[in-house]
Amino acid sequence: MSTTRYQSRHAMGRRVIGQALVAHDGLSARYDLNRLQGVFSRPAHKLVGQSYVDKILVLDTAKGGVATAWMLHEMRSRNMVPSAIVFNTVNTILAQGAALGDVTMLAGFDVDITAQIPHGAMVEVDPDTFTIRVLDPSEYPAEAPGAPDTRKIHGLL
Repeated sequence: MSTTRYQSRHAMGRRVIGQALVAHDGLSARYDLNRLQGVFSRPAHKLVGQSYVDKILVLDTAKGGVATAWMLHEMRSRNMVPSAIVFNTVNTILAQGAALGDVTMLAGFDVDITAQIPHGAMVEVDPDTFTIRVLDPSEYPAEAPGAPDTRKIHGLL
């Protein structure tokens, strides 16, 4: 079992395991995402072109306003959401959006979490313990994480 574990100050949602998409960049559901295709679309974003669906996003900060709340909810209704979002810092609007969209979230670390989690690593996000943990390969799930109807679309099969 991996001992690479990081403690957050804020947490909500359910325990999830998945692949981490990591960037020292922000997240605005309105300006950074193509919510119909399920990819980062802002050309200047460090994750442009990558699918966020069923992934665990590890980013620096939340950006944007009230549109994010209803956008995360709408994305959830189409199974086009990340499994979890993990931030160094988060604003109350994105926290409300994560709650409304039923998206697991951690925020507030004593280290720059984007510098600690390797891009592409399999991680466990556990809001009950306020932690994100890098998994050992022996702990990888036997089945690809995410909703069965989106796995093939987003390269998870």
